[in-house]
Amino acid sequence: MESSEDKQSSITNEFNNFTDALHKFRTLVETTTIQKKEERLGLYVKNEDTIDYEKFYESVLELFGPEIKSQDVKSFYRKLSNNPDAPVDWCEIFGYFLSEEDALASQLDEENLIFLVSRKQRVGLAGGRKRDVVKCLVKIPQLDFLIIATQKGSITVFNSQMRVQANINVTDTSWITGCDFLPQLKRVVAVTERTIIIWDYKAQGNSQDNCFVIKPMDHCLLCVCVVPMTDQLCRDDILMGDDGGFVNRFTLNSDDFGLKQSKNKKKMQSQILDSKNFKTVKRKLHNDWVMRIKYIQPLNCFGSCSLDSIHSFVLESLKRLEDNMPVREFSMPRGANTFVYCVKANAIVTGGDDKILRLWHPNISTKPVGKLVGHMFSITELVTNEKDQHVISLSSAKVFRVWDIQTLSLLQVFHDSQGGPGDMQIYAMIFDYNHGMLVTGSSVIDMYPLTRMIQDTKQIPHSHDRDINVMVYNRTFHQLLTICSESVIKVWELETGHQIYQIFDPHGSSIEVTAAAVDKSGFVLATGAYNGTLKLWDFGSGQEMKVLVEGKDWKEDDRCLHQLTFLTTSEKNHFLILALEYNGRIKLVQGKEDDPLLAVIWELPEVMPTFIRGEKVISLTVSCKPRTLSIPIPEVELVPNEDEPVVLNINPGISMEVTCFDVLIMEGYNLIATATVNGIIILWNFVLCTVTELHRPEDALVLDPDLNPERLKINAMLFLFRNSDCKRKMSEESVISSAHSDSTRGGLHSNKGSKSSIHEAETKGQSTGQHSGGRKGETIAGQKNDTDILPSVFLNELSPPILVTAHEDGHLRLWSMEGKLLKDMLPFTKHSAISLTTLYTDVCARLLLAGNMEGHVILWNIGSFLDPPYDEKKFKQLIAWRGHALKIVGVIYVEDKQVVLTASVDGSVRVWHARNGHYCGYFGQRRTFELNQVTDFILPCDVSEYPVEVKEESKYTEKKQKYEYPLIFDREKWRKMSSFSLLFRRPTPKPFDVNQEFKFFKALSSPRIRRNVLESTVTGNREAGVIFGSLSIYRVPSPTSLRFLPLIGADAQKESSENFQGKKKGGRVQHSQSRRRSLRKSLAPGVNLTSAFFPVIQK
Repeated sequence: MESSEDKQSSITNEFNNFTDALHKFRTLVETTTIQKKEERLGLYVKNEDTIDYEKFYESVLELFGPEIKSQDVKSFYRKLSNNPDAPVDWCEIFGYFLSEEDALASQLDEENLIFLVSRKQRVGLAGGRKRDVVKCLVKIPQLDFLIIATQKGSITVFNSQMRVQANINVTDTSWITGCDFLPQLKRVVAVTERTIIIWDYKAQGNSQDNCFVIKPMDHCLLCVCVVPMTDQLCRDDILMGDDGGFVNRFTLNSDDFGLKQSKNKKKMQSQILDSKNFKTVKRKLHNDWVMRIKYIQPLNCFGSCSLDSIHSFVLESLKRLEDNMPVREFSMPRGANTFVYCVKANAIVTGGDDKILRLWHPNISTKPVGKLVGHMFSITELVTNEKDQHVISLSSAKVFRVWDIQTLSLLQVFHDSQGGPGDMQIYAMIFDYNHGMLVTGSSVIDMYPLTRMIQDTKQIPHSHDRDINVMVYNRTFHQLLTICSESVIKVWELETGHQIYQIFDPHGSSIEVTAAAVDKSGFVLATGAYNGTLKLWDFGSGQEMKVLVEGKDWKEDDRCLHQLTFLTTSEKNHFLILALEYNGRIKLVQGKEDDPLLAVIWELPEVMPTFIRGEKVISLTVSCKPRTLSIPIPEVELVPNEDEPVVLNINPGISMEVTCFDVLIMEGYNLIATATVNGIIILWNFVLCTVTELHRPEDALVLDPDLNPERLKINAMLFLFRNSDCKRKMSEESVISSAHSDSTRGGLHSNKGSKSSIHEAETKGQSTGQHSGGRKGETIAGQKNDTDILPSVFLNELSPPILVTAHEDGHLRLWSMEGKLLKDMLPFTKHSAISLTTLYTDVCARLLLAGNMEGHVILWNIGSFLDPPYDEKKFKQLIAWRGHALKIVGVIYVEDKQVVLTASVDGSVRVWHARNGHYCGYFGQRRTFELNQVTDFILPCDVSEYPVEVKEESKYTEKKQKYEYPLIFDREKWRKMSSFSLLFRRPTPKPFDVNQEFKFFKALSSPRIRRNVLESTVTGNREAGVIFGSLSIYRVPSPTSLRFLPLIGADAQKESSENFQGKKKGGRVQHSQSRRRSLRKSLAPGVNLTSAFFPVIQK
């Protein structure tokens, strides 16, 4: 009894302890969920209580013990991070799920689905009528509108944000059965059981006044569609199916509805129109109800389906409605409820009560070309996604199935679980191409987004669980290798983005991998760790080959490997790796064929003390140690100088460690360039056996506690050099480009939409320059050998290498081998100076890529800049875009795919189109990459900036002014004009009116020779204000005679009439007296203003 009681008490204690652990676990999950939601909104501030993966894992182990598997904890934590709103259960932490469906979803992951059902959005109906359902959905891609018609007469137009744009409640006793949009009349057409409704959704005022009703109809109308007619203006044709099996063609003109109203815009009294006044054609094609009718524009045919087993589906042109000739009929058991046409596949898919999807060729009506079986209930709706070649079918049980039309395979099955079998029946379904959504209509509107739309725009890209340290591209196998701070190596396939294999803890438990490199052949991988160990791996299989063991006296902080580079050797299975340690030492590691261990054979000597002493060039001597194998970089030593001992008079707090290096061993060059924390650039030339200090900042040896000690740091450096193979390749491209341009000259040639290379513009520019000089007549490639038509300048003369450095201050600088600064530029990113972190160039050094501390990617075209005399204008920035929200640790350009790969500390590796900066996806997504297709412009969820394209400077020339001013009075024009006839024709002007067509202004012209300069005086009238007080005043002498001046004012017409009468009487005295009177009156300042601005008229 006691033993049973003890067991019972122990079980009770375990139950209580487990209950308490579950309670604490729920609290932990709630806290983590709140934190993740705030992080997504950007409201969370990290502190000591921040729950990351390590803290979450330790808490779970403390609650449930060591039996918990780390993989289950990691999956649970990833689920919380990706979707904090997703429902979770405590049993998932132990690897158990409530149902097989949940387990399957956890194994496959939601990213593998076509539609993301968990992100479904729901919108209520706008009509407000009870127990109303959606009967028809119509998407207008041109206007990005969605038209919804409900059964009880409510028609609503939604905009792209699903906000109500217009709404009408039709006062008709009949139910609405279908609707569509009239593109020419810009109206909405809807059909009820006995009427046709035409609604102007854009008109203001009472919506009932903008609605026309056409009735009566002979049969009950069941469906409607519009026939697109681009050649007809102000006219639309509609096709309607009824319960008698008839297909009706109805013609609607703008004049029929009084749309061309008069200017008084009288309101139309009657809104009811007689159907007999419209042109209509109909023909009986089915023996049962016409369930669906559509016009298929690529085939120039209409299609109609019925429940008739013999005349189930008809596909024919519109002309067959006007005659009794036979039509194309497709028969199927129990008829067809719906159909859809796939343009790319050129197939018609039908579905009906027999639960089978049939694929038909438009010209073969005897037998279907394929069948899709899987539905358990009648098929009611069909839609197609042309871009992805998917067909979505819906059954009466609200079960959706997604099919691949090319492979006839089932991709996804999901159902609407809300409501009972008879409740919320779905009557309409469309696919929105603009937004990538499946829209269904029942008593509500449901929208199911495509997984790739959520993945690309809302889901955070996730390739690793931790910060990424290294990204390396294998050109041989077109594969990508990434390593995170959790010491997980992952190898990806570039074409698809799928993971090939991964290696956990390659250098041992809790040892971080910090550097990696791939040899030229692509078969060997080298990795370096935080503790200074180095390993060689077989890249294809991931098997370890050789290792450099850790020394007994090594310090982890001091021996951390920062950068690795393979050197090319002539011996097989002989490996040489140049490694940079955190302490600034560069050592050469050798791996022999039969030796499983790697060995350090030499280190670069310390040269900074000698440079600080004042020398710019240091001589080297080659070591005389015997070598069994030849190495490309010999072991060197400094030439000892016994006269001047090395004495350092610098502050020991100044850091001078090497931060980065690059190697150039080809075409007679044997160089190593290194850069330090304080910005000093050193060049090792092993051909001349010299070490040169190329550049040293002025304050490199000054320690200022107020300034950042790493302000002068150089984060990355590269040699830019083209060997003879690259020269030959570029020459061939230029010759082919020039031949192509000559062959297409004189014709219409356009490359819009073509997928040309990003180097195309550069190649075209070179083909018309010096590269094609002296080769006229040899324009057709293939007539001669390539070496015969290549310019000799490429093969004999190679441009010297250039060194490019990326600095902490955000500048990009280019140097010659003599230490001359060729170009200093700040990349344009719409932001202030941001530290550059990484550099990359292609094989032929035609493009240069850089990444910075805030996630920007900058792309330059340097194809023409590398040729002396190094014109700065030829160094062109093409584009810059925001790729990540955090620091970029690596950028890679894949030339054959024309894509850019970026890796960041945010744990993601992303793919971008190099030409426009468009986002393609990230490594680790379940959807395959579409690198060769032009994708829609989208941005990741953590990026909101658009790419910045830098346009070339406009080459227009400023137009010079061809006229002179001011205008002057031309006496010759004045004499040729008759003032009497001019004044006699004009009506009497009002006082102070200025006639713009007056004779004097017609007599103005540009000056031929300016003899007199206008006299100006300096003004300073404060009362006139700032503007008018500063204007110059020009004084013009008053005219000495007003004899030839016309009159201005009310006396002009009077004087002209008096002159006419004087001439008629023949009296000269009377004429002169009237002339003097008119002059005295015209001199009044309120009437005649000529003396104020008329020039002097010489006698």
